[in-house]
Amino acid sequence: MKDLAPNITRQRLVIEGFFERKVDEKTIVSFFGGITKELGLRTYGKPTIHATGKKGKAINQGFDAFVPLIDSGIALYVWGNAGFFSTVIYTCKKFNVKKAVGFTKKFFNAKRVAHESF
Repeated sequence: MKDLAPNITRQRLVIEGFFERKVDEKTIVSFFGGITKELGLRTYGKPTIHATGKKGKAINQGFDAFVPLIDSGIALYVWGNAGFFSTVIYTCKKFNVKKAVGFTKKFFNAKRVAHESF
Protein backbone atom coordinates (compact mmCIF):
# COMPACT_ATOMS: atom_id res chain seq x y z
CA MET A 1 0.00 0.00 0.00
CA LYS A 2 1.34 3.40 -0.95
CA ASP A 3 2.13 5.62 2.05
CA LEU A 4 0.19 8.81 1.29
CA ALA A 5 1.27 10.56 4.50
CA PRO A 6 4.86 9.54 5.32
CA ASN A 7 5.11 12.36 7.86
CA ILE A 8 2.32 10.79 9.99
CA THR A 9 3.33 7.70 12.01
CA ARG A 10 0.80 4.89 11.59
CA GLN A 11 0.98 1.19 12.31
CA ARG A 12 -1.82 -1.28 11.67
CA LEU A 13 -2.06 -4.92 12.61
CA VAL A 14 -4.86 -7.41 11.95
CA ILE A 15 -4.87 -10.63 13.98
CA GLU A 16 -7.45 -13.38 13.43
CA GLY A 17 -7.87 -16.79 14.96
CA PHE A 18 -10.02 -19.48 16.50
CA PHE A 19 -10.37 -19.18 20.27
CA GLU A 20 -10.83 -21.86 22.90
CA ARG A 21 -11.97 -19.82 25.87
CA LYS A 22 -15.29 -18.38 26.93
CA VAL A 23 -15.67 -14.86 25.55
CA ASP A 24 -18.13 -12.41 27.08
CA GLU A 25 -18.10 -8.68 27.81
CA LYS A 26 -15.85 -9.14 30.86
CA THR A 27 -13.36 -11.11 28.74
CA ILE A 28 -13.29 -8.34 26.13
CA VAL A 29 -12.59 -5.66 28.77
CA SER A 30 -9.79 -7.87 30.10
CA PHE A 31 -8.34 -8.32 26.59
CA PHE A 32 -8.26 -4.57 25.98
CA GLY A 33 -6.61 -3.97 29.36
CA GLY A 34 -4.01 -6.67 28.74
CA ILE A 35 -3.10 -5.80 25.15
CA THR A 36 -2.74 -2.09 25.93
CA LYS A 37 -0.50 -2.87 28.91
CA GLU A 38 1.56 -5.36 26.87
CA LEU A 39 2.16 -2.82 24.09
CA GLY A 40 2.55 0.28 26.29
CA LEU A 41 -0.56 1.95 24.82
CA ARG A 42 -2.83 4.29 26.78
CA THR A 43 -6.61 4.45 26.64
CA TYR A 44 -8.65 7.59 27.21
CA GLY A 45 -12.09 6.04 27.50
CA LYS A 46 -13.87 2.86 28.44
CA PRO A 47 -14.41 0.14 25.84
CA THR A 48 -17.62 0.20 23.85
CA ILE A 49 -19.03 -3.31 23.46
CA HIS A 50 -22.06 -4.32 21.44
CA ALA A 51 -23.63 -7.79 21.46
CA THR A 52 -25.50 -8.87 18.35
CA GLY A 53 -28.51 -9.89 20.44
CA LYS A 54 -29.54 -12.78 18.20
CA LYS A 55 -30.09 -10.46 15.26
CA GLY A 56 -28.89 -11.73 11.90
CA LYS A 57 -27.39 -15.09 11.04
CA ALA A 58 -26.47 -17.58 13.77
CA ILE A 59 -22.86 -17.78 12.52
CA ASN A 60 -22.48 -14.00 13.05
CA GLN A 61 -23.58 -13.93 16.71
CA GLY A 62 -21.06 -12.37 19.05
CA PHE A 63 -19.56 -8.99 19.84
CA ASP A 64 -18.26 -5.84 18.18
CA ALA A 65 -16.00 -3.82 20.46
CA PHE A 66 -13.71 -0.82 20.40
CA VAL A 67 -11.41 0.92 22.84
CA PRO A 68 -10.05 4.41 22.08
CA LEU A 69 -6.34 4.97 22.50
CA ILE A 70 -4.48 8.23 22.96
CA ASP A 71 -2.68 7.05 19.83
CA SER A 72 -5.80 5.79 17.88
CA GLY A 73 -7.75 2.60 18.77
CA ILE A 74 -8.28 -1.16 18.90
CA ALA A 75 -11.32 -2.94 17.45
CA LEU A 76 -12.32 -6.50 18.26
CA TYR A 77 -14.90 -8.65 16.53
CA VAL A 78 -16.00 -11.98 18.01
CA TRP A 79 -18.05 -14.71 16.32
CA GLY A 80 -19.10 -16.70 19.39
CA ASN A 81 -20.79 -19.60 17.62
CA ALA A 82 -17.83 -20.06 15.30
CA GLY A 83 -15.21 -19.55 18.02
CA PHE A 84 -13.48 -16.96 15.83
CA PHE A 85 -12.09 -13.48 16.51
CA SER A 86 -10.60 -10.67 14.46
CA THR A 87 -8.85 -7.66 15.97
CA VAL A 88 -7.40 -4.54 14.41
CA ILE A 89 -4.81 -2.51 16.25
CA TYR A 90 -4.38 0.95 14.69
CA THR A 91 -1.92 3.32 16.27
CA CYS A 92 0.04 6.49 15.62
CA LYS A 93 2.78 4.97 17.79
CA LYS A 94 5.05 2.08 16.89
CA PHE A 95 4.51 -1.19 18.76
CA ASN A 96 6.00 -4.67 18.76
CA VAL A 97 4.03 -6.94 16.38
CA LYS A 98 5.49 -10.13 17.85
CA LYS A 99 4.35 -9.11 21.35
CA ALA A 100 0.87 -8.21 20.08
CA VAL A 101 0.41 -11.52 18.27
CA GLY A 102 1.87 -13.55 21.15
CA PHE A 103 -0.30 -11.89 23.77
CA THR A 104 -3.46 -12.23 21.67
CA LYS A 105 -2.82 -15.89 20.87
CA LYS A 106 -2.19 -16.72 24.53
CA PHE A 107 -5.10 -14.61 25.83
CA PHE A 108 -7.67 -16.29 23.59
CA ASN A 109 -6.03 -19.72 23.90
CA ALA A 110 -5.93 -19.71 20.11
CA LYS A 111 -4.25 -22.66 18.44
CA ARG A 112 -4.42 -21.14 14.95
CA VAL A 113 -3.89 -17.45 14.20
CA ALA A 114 -3.00 -15.39 11.18
CA HIS A 115 -1.82 -11.79 11.14
CA GLU A 116 -0.92 -9.04 8.73
CA SER A 117 0.87 -5.82 9.57
CA PHE A 118 0.86 -2.76 7.35
